[in-house]
Amino acid sequence: MQKQTTQQPARHSSMPASAAGNQLPTAPEFSAELPTSRAPRRVPGRSRLAVVGVAALAALADWAILAPLAGLTLEARQGGTQHIGAAAVVVSTIFVSFAGWALLSILERRTPRARTIWTVVATIVCITSLGSPLTNGIGPGAKLGLASLHLVVGAIVILGLRRTAFTAAERC
Repeated sequence: MQKQTTQQPARHSSMPASAAGNQLPTAPEFSAELPTSRAPRRVPGRSRLAVVGVAALAALADWAILAPLAGLTLEARQGGTQHIGAAAVVVSTIFVSFAGWALLSILERRTPRARTIWTVVATIVCITSLGSPLTNGIGPGAKLGLASLHLVVGAIVILGLRRTAFTAAERC
């Protein structure tokens, strides 16, 4: 013989059973779990600004390793002999990063393939920028040191800004 049990409806209120007749409907209970399929909210302006900052700090760290620690004299011939100091490294890195950001923003508004086009253009610019330190650097140490600065900044800006680029679906 099986024993049958009846389930009583669950109460959603903390009111006593005697006041249940005057009870107002309550809001449904929600699970504390968040959906896992939802992508994180992106804030491209802040992410892109972080890329600019990281590129500037990395360039400054590279310069600090090359010039003061390794003792390289970073000089180039451009109209005359120019000594490449920390300020020049940081300012030029910030300028180039913002220029890349501007181009990416323009492309995002004008073409659905902005990420791909920007990556190709930025890579070509980075590779051609190596011509200046390799031909104008004074001495082999300066040539290689300045080329490393170009590559460090180029890699961070290209990979970092590419990551923040909107896809065609995200822009709609």
